[in-house]
Amino acid sequence: MKALIIGATGATGKDLIKVLLQDPHYTEVVIFVRRQSGMTHPKLSEVLTDFDNLEQVSGSIKGDVWFSCLGTTLKAAGSKGKQWHIDYEIPVKFAEIAKRNGVSRTVLLSAYGASAASNVFYSKLKGQLEDKMASLAFDTYIIFRPGLLLRKDTDRLGERLSAGILKFLNTLGLIRKFRPMPTSTLAEKLAKAPKVLPTGKHVIELDKIFGF
Repeated sequence: MKALIIGATGATGKDLIKVLLQDPHYTEVVIFVRRQSGMTHPKLSEVLTDFDNLEQVSGSIKGDVWFSCLGTTLKAAGSKGKQWHIDYEIPVKFAEIAKRNGVSRTVLLSAYGASAASNVFYSKLKGQLEDKMASLAFDTYIIFRPGLLLRKDTDRLGERLSAGILKFLNTLGLIRKFRPMPTSTLAEKLAKAPKVLPTGKHVIELDKIFGF
């Protein structure tokens, strides 16, 4: 399979690249990046991309499956409008081009609690993104809704504190459902999904991802 990735420079995206390159089922991996990644591998190619002008690289958005790992935080984006653009508008535009070009499988990294009806901005954003992707009717549409992710060497203080609290509660046998997930583990599940799931829509919730 030929795989396409947006959000390839994030923690999960980087781990996903490693998994796909090691998996013989994936014969080619194409990443869309703003600047050169510095990664080299016989199966890997990168497309320097202006994400505000995706039509410029539409000829490269061709393959068997595309993975959306693109996302940011409100703090990093600077405003809700900018976060909406990164987390919603860019993946939707990429999806529309992929659908037009005959890409049949979509794997979307969403988030726990995603719902278009939510009163929480981030959860509503992710829910609306899920719904918009569904309306494009890919043959296979797979949604992952993880909770707190453990990024290697993260510099996010809140993330480290939350992970520490959850790990402690988990040792007491509490809220196991919400145990933190390493991005490397999530990447393995993302790569596995399009190989084993049939056509149709699939939503893999937080408490099911570890056992998937």
